[in-house]
Amino acid sequence: MTDTTSQTEPSTADEESAPDTAGPDINVRIVGLTKIFQDSDGTDVVAVDDVSIDVRRGEFLVLVGPSGCGKTTTLRTVAGLEEPTEGSIVIEEMNVTGLDPRQRDIAMVFQNYALYPHMRVRENLAFPLDVRKFPQEEIDRRVEEAATLLSISDLLDRKPGALSGGQQQRVALGRAIVREPSVFLMDEPLSNLDAKLRVQMRTELNDLHKRVGKTTIYVTHDQAEAMTLGDRVAVMNDGKLQQVDPPQHLYDNPTNQFVAGFIGEPPMNFFDVDVREAGDRQFAESSLFDFGLPDDLSAAVESWDGDRDALTLGLRPEDIHDAEVADERVGESNTFEAYVRLIEPMGSDKFLTLTDPDAPDDLDTEFSARVSPESTIEEDEVVTLVANLDKIHLFDDVTGENVTN
Repeated sequence: MTDTTSQTEPSTADEESAPDTAGPDINVRIVGLTKIFQDSDGTDVVAVDDVSIDVRRGEFLVLVGPSGCGKTTTLRTVAGLEEPTEGSIVIEEMNVTGLDPRQRDIAMVFQNYALYPHMRVRENLAFPLDVRKFPQEEIDRRVEEAATLLSISDLLDRKPGALSGGQQQRVALGRAIVREPSVFLMDEPLSNLDAKLRVQMRTELNDLHKRVGKTTIYVTHDQAEAMTLGDRVAVMNDGKLQQVDPPQHLYDNPTNQFVAGFIGEPPMNFFDVDVREAGDRQFAESSLFDFGLPDDLSAAVESWDGDRDALTLGLRPEDIHDAEVADERVGESNTFEAYVRLIEPMGSDKFLTLTDPDAPDDLDTEFSARVSPESTIEEDEVVTLVANLDKIHLFDDVTGENVTN
């Protein structure tokens, strides 16, 4: 961890309006956090916009979103490296908004590891304790415990330049662990590693969190990291908090179209539809299909007071199947035809890129499906597909809200 001292004080109004405690089960409380920067011509840029999150004791919370969404600024404000324009930070039932990083019970792991190249691993691990004048016996104990925990005891006498990327990352984690903080803050710590090592380090981080049990706030732009590491995942976009939920709930029940499109690989397909009523059932019609909506979706649409001509239907690629080998029940209201532009065999399944058969070269109609490897579908042909209608989502074109939640 690199120690940085803030030279600024928050406004008195912030201190007076902030809660004094977060409660015994809440380790970190982010309250109404707003951060505004000024660009080179003096224009205000809202990096974080009224974000509030309660982080539970021992929880692994992941902040995820595209570049520039405000996730790193949020983390840096919790750390005390940025002063909030509005709002407050409460850690361990204490309002720390006006305290510098050294006075907050946190340790931070940075993207670039921030190791001192002239120091051996042992000295890098000991550094945050040395500057706080810990007794040497206590320093040695903590360094040895962290090295054993991270399986780097054999690296203690090496310098960072002699270490691999994964080993450097373990040392950076170890330097945070020796602090024995209440909260770990991690800013994209795996982004400099290659794909194979990232997967390995995800597993190690997961195991480390289970053993150490400390509250962790982790920032990443990688949704695979977010979904595999987080007890809960907080999705951000344009400085705003979009949704905070456990990974599977986030995937199955996105609160809006942005979350639905951001979480999932390949991403959710979106189709412009008109919704009409026929008898006691609602139908969603596009240029490709005319789906009869299940009873629960029909009820959701009936109770919605928005414009039924201003809806977008969302369906994930894995919920579209080759009708020839599908387990789904095939019927008139859940089948449709599409033109196959591309097939990507992935071993356990095949990714299809498809378009409207009446306009096969119109990329605006392009969507994807993830079908069984047993499918005999070929490129440049028109095929019959079947949709799992129970997995449909409908979104308001204006607000992006998920109408079917």
